[in-house]
Amino acid sequence: MKNKSVGFWFWLAIIVMVVSVLGASFVQTAGYSITVKDLRWETPTGKLMSALLFIPETATPENPAPAIITSHGWYNNREMQDMNYVEYARRGYVVMSIDMYGHGNSDDLGPEVNYKIRATGMTDAVELIAALPYVDRSRIGVTGHSNGARAANLAVDDDNLKEEQLISAVLLVGNDANYFNEDKAYYNKYGSRDVAIVAGRFDEFFFRVRDANGVPSAPRDYINQVTAQSFLNFGIDPAEGEVRKDNVFYVKPIDGEESIRAIYAPYQIHPWNTISSKVLNFSVNFFEKALGAPNPIPANNQVWQWKAIFNFIGLVGFIIFVWAFTRVLLETKYFSTLKAGEIVEPAPAPEGKAKIWFWASLVVSAFVSFFTYLKLPGWIANFQPAFVNQRPVWLIALWAFANGIFTLIMILIGRTMSGSGAERGTRISGQKLVKTILLALAVVSGAFLIVFAADYLLKVDFRFWVIPVKAFPPSKIDEILRYAPFFLFFYIIHSVSVNCFNYVKQGKEWVNVAVLSLATVGGALFYTILQYGTFFIEGKSWTEQLATPVSNIYGIWLFPILVYFPLAVMLDRAIYKVTKNPYISGIIFGLIMAIIAATNTLTN
Repeated sequence: MKNKSVGFWFWLAIIVMVVSVLGASFVQTAGYSITVKDLRWETPTGKLMSALLFIPETATPENPAPAIITSHGWYNNREMQDMNYVEYARRGYVVMSIDMYGHGNSDDLGPEVNYKIRATGMTDAVELIAALPYVDRSRIGVTGHSNGARAANLAVDDDNLKEEQLISAVLLVGNDANYFNEDKAYYNKYGSRDVAIVAGRFDEFFFRVRDANGVPSAPRDYINQVTAQSFLNFGIDPAEGEVRKDNVFYVKPIDGEESIRAIYAPYQIHPWNTISSKVLNFSVNFFEKALGAPNPIPANNQVWQWKAIFNFIGLVGFIIFVWAFTRVLLETKYFSTLKAGEIVEPAPAPEGKAKIWFWASLVVSAFVSFFTYLKLPGWIANFQPAFVNQRPVWLIALWAFANGIFTLIMILIGRTMSGSGAERGTRISGQKLVKTILLALAVVSGAFLIVFAADYLLKVDFRFWVIPVKAFPPSKIDEILRYAPFFLFFYIIHSVSVNCFNYVKQGKEWVNVAVLSLATVGGALFYTILQYGTFFIEGKSWTEQLATPVSNIYGIWLFPILVYFPLAVMLDRAIYKVTKNPYISGIIFGLIMAIIAATNTLTN
């Protein structure tokens, strides 16, 4: 390889990802003492379910272990529960982390099917795990975050109808219990099961009680509300019970068995529950009391953070690989014609009207980004084309497309002030365009080949919280292709804007990158600050207090955007400087974003 620096970064990326895969695997198997199986099975629905199964070496037919089934929330997948399955499995529980129907590798039930059927897959998981010879079927717990907790609630309903009830413990994280029966009276639907709730004080969706005027309470007051008090008093009318507190395990004999009720109310937002050592501490203590831990380890003795660190390292390695592999391919004979020949330098600093336009266009673009994201949910409420079966991806894709259109308009207007852009790389021959597309496809394919190898060999991927890069089944290719044009349009236009029209001298190189990153992410950042600043001060989010309220889910969907947009600016610039070609990075990033978006959410 002619460029030794390029070779160094390429092999560094490979080494970083290998270290990530080996480290994450070592942690999630407790030093390879836990067997991990990737399950696929056909359920009574006629659909395929997917799950990861963790079997400690201490769980045997002669010494069956208690089991815990855990579920992600809506728009997520089984890997999102890694904090739980790492810590439960190392304490000796057999653990199953499911992909709910329509998520991850599980089949979609179809838009016309009621998702209450089979508790979105939780009931199927309970029945399967109860039949395993190394599982103690008298000690099975279910838990889940958000709609995964709803699945646990629905599974209890299914379990109540069975002659032999299999669920003995229920932990609801980020979702309410069922407090009322069909007659709107307080009741204890859980019977003698042990049940606990994790209720974040700044939860975006749950733990609210409406007053006579229909105004919901703030979730930070949940523990004092009638619903929480009824739950802690085992389902009686709260007026007849004692006032109870959070983080206390209350015990009462029911049907001859000691039954537990508890609520933990951390100062957290909804998605933070999934990566919280405090939530895990409570969860471990609950299941140890409810099911008994075969390998009791103090709740504060946690190692899942190391898996998160290794996953994050792999994510960094993935990003480095995308850049480095692009550079490696540019050194080959076929793709070398895409190189610029010399490092591209910034254009002179804008002056006069051009300077005014430079700053005004960035500010206006950030405002348009904010405004369109706020209004788009209402605008498209009744606009869902036949091909759309992933609502979150459709919203983000349409938002990206709309902002791409606006950016293109700003580029066309700004051409008169900053030049045509042709001399900065906007004009490209047909031959180079074909090579550009082939190069981008090769880079994305090479990067995801490593992701698939990590999944196939050791059942790990590269992620940090809400930023996941994972393997996916062939069925997801159709989903990716549905939305890829929208993402490609935005990220190509974005790269053209960043490099051909706004790459100007502003002191050090990083200053221009920082300015453009802030402008790109400015709308999303302002929305997030306004949303959660209001939430933390007033106890309710900004969007739920608007004259026409907007669901808090849209604020959560912006979290990864706060990382993706600045990252796109940096990758765009790094590749452009050696190619004078804004389309390479635009296509690469657009494809990666389409893949991540379409493979990490709910289908239908």
